[in-house]
Amino acid sequence: MAQSPQVVLKDLKEKKFAPIYFLEGDEPFYIDQITEFIEKNAIAEHERGFNQVVLYGKDSNVGLIINNARKFPMMAERQVVIVKEAQSLPDLGKEEAQKLLISYAQNPLPSTILVFAHKYKKLDKRTQLSKELQKNTVYVTSDKIPDYKLTEWVLQYFKDIGHDIEPKAAQFLADAIGNNLEVMTNEVGKMLINFQEPTKFTIQHISQYIGINKDYNNFELLKAIGMRDPIKSNQIIHYFIQNPKAHPLIPLFALMYNYFSKLALIHQAKGASDDQIAALIGVPRFVAKEYLQSARNYKLGKVIDVFRYIKEADLRSKGVDSGSMTDAEILRELVYKILH
Repeated sequence: MAQSPQVVLKDLKEKKFAPIYFLEGDEPFYIDQITEFIEKNAIAEHERGFNQVVLYGKDSNVGLIINNARKFPMMAERQVVIVKEAQSLPDLGKEEAQKLLISYAQNPLPSTILVFAHKYKKLDKRTQLSKELQKNTVYVTSDKIPDYKLTEWVLQYFKDIGHDIEPKAAQFLADAIGNNLEVMTNEVGKMLINFQEPTKFTIQHISQYIGINKDYNNFELLKAIGMRDPIKSNQIIHYFIQNPKAHPLIPLFALMYNYFSKLALIHQAKGASDDQIAALIGVPRFVAKEYLQSARNYKLGKVIDVFRYIKEADLRSKGVDSGSMTDAEILRELVYKILH
């Protein structure tokens, strides 16, 4: 049965180890966390030389893995076999290898901890292999955090690591970095080096220690566009143009599309309360108020036009009908069309 990464990590920290872990999905953050925890904590450091094997999918096969898993530990309670990049196993899709893996999963060696780190891919849930692994292993599917849940994830992450963060700061961090959890936690980690005691973090902290400009970022640009503020919008665009590598167009277009998609949902939900709107568009209540104001600034017909403008700009940034336009010119034209 599939388990959440958080539950599995909790069990591991309580030294509750299982014979087999199959970790899959397009979000590598939790797969890496679980794998690393087992690698560093399942057996004592002095036992790892003889009792810990790390294999890589592209250089292995299922037979080799099972042979290692069936060995008994040397002068230790258990051994660990970790298969990194398991999605690259050359024979994982073959019937013979699948039968071998299913057979072992149904009767694993209790003294072995076998870990498959199957990143960026998922097994077909309809296959016998997937069904048997879900039944007989600790099976974790690690999905990308949707954008609308990212602020909530940031709030919980800070709580889990013994700190706190203001909701607006969590929203700011989510919008500035996006849902790459590895990048997110690395940046937060750099900030936390400076704080030994539990701290409640603010936008000022993030601006100072992570280096995200609190006045000139994607979050503030969308806010300025939403408020139909051409002066502020152009100031931010000018800043972006001076720092093009830090502000690529494609992710910005995706954020704009998501922003105006929320405005379209608001228009479709006429008469809904602020709380209902917040739930519908997946943001905290205080953020929903800003979206409601933006929806008043952009009627539904204009929102539909904006989708077309974003698509045109996206194609131009990829060289379609762009002529000699630079990225800066594409962005300026897009924002002008949206505001006017």
